[in-house]
Amino acid sequence: MKLGISSYSLYQAMQQGRLTLEEGLAWAAGIGAEHVEIVPGLGFDFIEDPGLEERIVARAAELSLELSNYAIGANFVTDNEELYEAEIERVLSEVDRAARLGIKLMRHDVASREDTSVLRFNEDLDKLAAACRRIADHAAGRGITTSVENHGYYVQASDRVQTLVHAVDRANFRTTLDVGNFVCVDENPLTAVRNNLPIASMVHIKDFYIRPSRRNPGEGWFRSAGGNYLRGAIAGQGDLDLYEILSAVKSSGYDGFLSIEYEGMEDCLLGTKIAFDNVRRIWDEA
Repeated sequence: MKLGISSYSLYQAMQQGRLTLEEGLAWAAGIGAEHVEIVPGLGFDFIEDPGLEERIVARAAELSLELSNYAIGANFVTDNEELYEAEIERVLSEVDRAARLGIKLMRHDVASREDTSVLRFNEDLDKLAAACRRIADHAAGRGITTSVENHGYYVQASDRVQTLVHAVDRANFRTTLDVGNFVCVDENPLTAVRNNLPIASMVHIKDFYIRPSRRNPGEGWFRSAGGNYLRGAIAGQGDLDLYEILSAVKSSGYDGFLSIEYEGMEDCLLGTKIAFDNVRRIWDEA
């Protein structure tokens, strides 16, 4: 197992100008991270800074830090075929960027809708799978495994993720398994993690505070699909049973990347550091 962080965890500091991505790599190495996951558009932009690719590859090498995963947004639910093809082409170009970065894992989103019903999902499935299949085939030639993450409400429940992965039917299309995100669709996270571990290419560690729908905690919270209140927590301090979840991951034989994805209200550097230390300790005890 290799423990590291997602650059998403440091978004707050980068957005505030306290930290550049290159400085973020050094900070991650300083807390003991073995890898960093790259999430563009949140604090840095490869298009606006075309030299960034070469600089972070060089900086990561200097720090003996692996660039583990490349995570981007995408939506193949479009108004017409032209937009559908354009979105596929855009994601294909991002696969090429991941290859230039030397990254072998890439997560891309697949769809977002206001109507998140299973009926709508079933109607969209063939088109979503076709797009993912084309991207996975392109990525295979570059030695890259692509994946869908369980987030965004629409393709978030463990059975929908499994359905899409099996519909795509490519050995190099799997799931980025976020252990916390299942609570956003009110699914038991331990059960859901166990369901999807066999198809996981990457594991995100996240924690949440959870309050029932009748108890509005005020600012800083959002709602689950079923109306419960959620707020990002430092991993190991929230309401998820990370001891049991990480034990399930460890006992499954998973030996890939674990990535801290912090999105709480505390300062991101403090929250990410505490989360990192907690997860390392819990993993060792699992």
